[in-house]
Amino acid sequence: MPGQETSPAGVEITADTLACSGRWTVGDVARLRAGMEHLELPSGDALTITGSAISAMDTTGAWLLLQLRARLEAAGSRVSLDGFSAAHRRLLDYITTELSEAEAPAARPAGKPWLSGLSEWGDDMVDMLAFVGESVMALLTAIRHPGRIRWRELLDDIYQTGVNALPIVGLLSFLMGVVIAYQGAVQLKLYGANIYVADLVGHSMLRELAPLLTAILICGRTGSAYAAKIGTMKVREEIAALQTIGVPPVELLVLPKLMSLIIVMPLLAVYADILSVFGGMVMASISLGISFNAFLERLEEAISLTTFMIGIGKAPVFAAIIAIVGCFQGFKVEGSAESVGRHTTISVVQSIFLVIIVDAMFSIMFSVLGI
Repeated sequence: MPGQETSPAGVEITADTLACSGRWTVGDVARLRAGMEHLELPSGDALTITGSAISAMDTTGAWLLLQLRARLEAAGSRVSLDGFSAAHRRLLDYITTELSEAEAPAARPAGKPWLSGLSEWGDDMVDMLAFVGESVMALLTAIRHPGRIRWRELLDDIYQTGVNALPIVGLLSFLMGVVIAYQGAVQLKLYGANIYVADLVGHSMLRELAPLLTAILICGRTGSAYAAKIGTMKVREEIAALQTIGVPPVELLVLPKLMSLIIVMPLLAVYADILSVFGGMVMASISLGISFNAFLERLEEAISLTTFMIGIGKAPVFAAIIAIVGCFQGFKVEGSAESVGRHTTISVVQSIFLVIIVDAMFSIMFSVLGI
C-alpha cells in the first residue's frame, strides 16, 4: 500500500498514524526495540498511535510504547492514543502516572532550595511534637493503669540499657575525673591551694560533666540502637502488622524504652559520679600527695546535697530526650537499609544536640535562680 511502512517493531506508519499490532510483551521486547531503532518516524503537528490490533500487552510493552510516544513528542508533535482496549488503556495510564511521580523531584525548580529545606524541617518539628504528645499520653495511661505496662520488655530494656552500659560509663567517668584533677592540679600548685582540687572535681563532675557525659554515651549506644531496631521493624513491615492486629506501636515499642531509660539514667549518673570522684582522688594522690581521707573530707565540705541533686535531676530529662528522639527517627525510616542507617545517624546527632542545648538551658536557669 503506498505511503505505508511495515516494521518488525510492530508499527505500521502512515502520514499521521502509527498503527501498533501484535504482541507487546517482555518476551518480544528485543524484537520491538531492535525494530524501533531503525524506524523512520513521521513528522507532523498532530499524530495518533492506535492500538486496536495489539493482541497482548504487559508492563514492559506499555513502557516501550510510551517511549515511542516520548520520541515523537520530543520531535515537536502532539501525540494522542486511540483504539486501545480498556485493559491496555488502564495499563498505559498507570505507567504514565508512575513515570510522572518518579520524575517529579527532578522537575522541581531549583530557585530557592533553602525554602524547601526549611519547610521540611518545619514538618519534622510538627511530627516530632505530635510524637512527643503521643508518647506522653501513653506514659500517663501506663501510670494510671500499671497492668498495661509490658514488664518483661521493660526489665529487658533496663538490663540492656543500664547493666550493659556500666563498663563504658564507668571507664570514661573515671578517666574524666583523672583529667579534671590533673588539669586542676597544674594550676592549683602555683598558688599552694592543692586541697581545692576536691572542690574542682566535685563541682564540675557531680553538677555538670558526669550526667552530661553519661547522656552523650547513652545517645551513641542506646539511642542509636532504638532507632535501628524500630527502623528495621519498619522496613520489614512488622509495625504495619502490629497496627493491623490492633496493637499500638507506641505502647509496645516506645513506652518500655522510655520508662527504662528514665529509670536507668539517674542510676548511671550516680555511678558516673562515684567513678569520676574516685578518678579525681587517684590523680590528686599521685600529683598533689593528697590522701583519700583528706580528699573526701574536703569534698564533704565543698559539695552540698543541692549540687548533687542538680546533676541527678537532669538525668531523667536527658533520658526522655534520648528515648523519644531515637524512637521517632526509627519510625521515620522508609523502606530501605540506607534509610535505617541515615535515620540512626540523625538520631545520635539530634539527641546529642538537644541534650547539650537543654543542659545549657538548665545552667542559665540555675544561674538566674541563684542555685
